[in-house]
Amino acid sequence: MARGRPRDHDRPGGRRLPGRAAVSGFEAPSVSTRSRRSTSPPSQGRSDVDIVTFGCRLNAYESEVIRKRAAEDGLSDAIVFNTCAVTGEAVRQARQAIRKARRERPGAKVIVTGCAAQIDPDAFAAMDEVDLVLGNAEKSQAGSYAPTAEAGRVRVNDIMSVRETAGHLIDGLKDRARAYVEVQNGCDHRCTFCIIPYGRGNSRSAPAGEVVEQVRRLAGEGYQEVVLTGVDVTSWGADLPGAPTLGQLVGRILKLAPGLPRLRLSSIDAAEIDADLLRLLAEEPRLMPYLHLSLQAGDDMILKRMKRRHSRADALRLVADVRAVRPDVAFGADLIAGFPTETDEMFENTLRLVEEAGLAFLHVFPFSPRPGTPAARMPQLPREVVKARAARLRAAGEAALDRHLEAQVGRTLLGLVERPGFARAEDFTEIAFTGEAAEGAVVALAVTAHDGRRAIARVQERGAA
Repeated sequence: MARGRPRDHDRPGGRRLPGRAAVSGFEAPSVSTRSRRSTSPPSQGRSDVDIVTFGCRLNAYESEVIRKRAAEDGLSDAIVFNTCAVTGEAVRQARQAIRKARRERPGAKVIVTGCAAQIDPDAFAAMDEVDLVLGNAEKSQAGSYAPTAEAGRVRVNDIMSVRETAGHLIDGLKDRARAYVEVQNGCDHRCTFCIIPYGRGNSRSAPAGEVVEQVRRLAGEGYQEVVLTGVDVTSWGADLPGAPTLGQLVGRILKLAPGLPRLRLSSIDAAEIDADLLRLLAEEPRLMPYLHLSLQAGDDMILKRMKRRHSRADALRLVADVRAVRPDVAFGADLIAGFPTETDEMFENTLRLVEEAGLAFLHVFPFSPRPGTPAARMPQLPREVVKARAARLRAAGEAALDRHLEAQVGRTLLGLVERPGFARAEDFTEIAFTGEAAEGAVVALAVTAHDGRRAIARVQERGAA
């Protein structure tokens, strides 16, 4: 985990791979909020399809679906922008990238989709560079990219009317190290700062049997780790018959996919960890000991104004309960700096939470008002105050990471090799190592030091002490 590097799953910034979906890394914690995007221009005069992905892991997942749909529909010589709406900066970057792409590849068809397109389709349709705007439901539908598709530059329907999980949600997205299964989409909650429910719609869950079968297939293909992902993963099952819980789904996966060595959860809501999930964290070593919590703040009044469903005490209790049954667990958290009406005292409560909760990885957002959200209508703080508080939170995150890494020195960690010389431990600590190890393999790594960003280790030979 590098300082100054964004976490891929929900940062603004696009990534492009020619002829296939742009796929970002796992939801790696970071203390940075700066964006990252590919700077390589689309090549000229070619007939293939580029997909430029902005934002979250879910968008990266769905970009792979877009790539497949575009190929099936016979789309050629096109650039598809899968946009993000989590911040105004993400939308600005998307619009900038669209204009640049048109200049560099004037003959290509430009298609815009994703959350920003779903929320404000007219704004993108008004851009001369754009040929077609597709909504979040339409982007994964067969025929959306076919030359014979229905006429009209804007095909965006009411996302709130979507009630079922599309079939693509159970297709795994795979990289060399791990595979991802989207188990849920949408969100039923209405946090005052968040625009995403209006881009994703209400929560829809993939059926448990289909999720289990997908995980079994991925384990059969040799994947050592599968990540369950979605917009609000801990709400999985609430819309299914009998309202099963995420813990029940995880238990079923672990029971029916015994060949899977590692199962990991993406970002979760602190208000919704159920008893079954807590029990599995205690009893099942294959469930990875890392939880990234959507905390957002550490002050009760700010949490209330955000319309979050947990209190400061709830967050601390959750961390203590999990550590009591799984002492090796590590925690990350999303935190917003400079929320409207936040006083110095309120901010200090959030700052203290980092150490009191023993967080290891921080993802810091300087508050950015999104038009149409209640928080955008609240009294705003001066930008210099917001930036200063974000800087202090990042500094606290760096100190927390340093403490976490220092505790790893002298230990032997099991790391999943993501690329040559780099791996992730079970608690998601990033490890730079020397020695030979194949990508996608799980190897024992003896930690000898750290550089403030990651652990430094060597491959431990079999039989070594």
